Amino acid sequence: MVDKEKCIGCGACEGVCPVGAITIVDGKSQIDKEKCIKCHTCEGICPVEAIKIED
Repeated sequence: MVDKEKCIGCGACEGVCPVGAITIVDGKSQIDKEKCIKCHTCEGICPVEAIKIED
C-alpha cells in the first residue's frame, strides 16, 4: 500500500520493481496488486517510507 500523504512521486520504487507493478499516477506511486510479488524492494528504496507491503 502507498501512503499518498507521504509519497513524493520520486519514482525510485518504480525503477526497482522487478515485475513492473508500480507506476506513477497523478504524481503518486500506485501498486498493481495483481502484479506485485511482495518482494519488499520498493519499501527499502522509498526515501519517505511511504510504502508498506502487506503479506
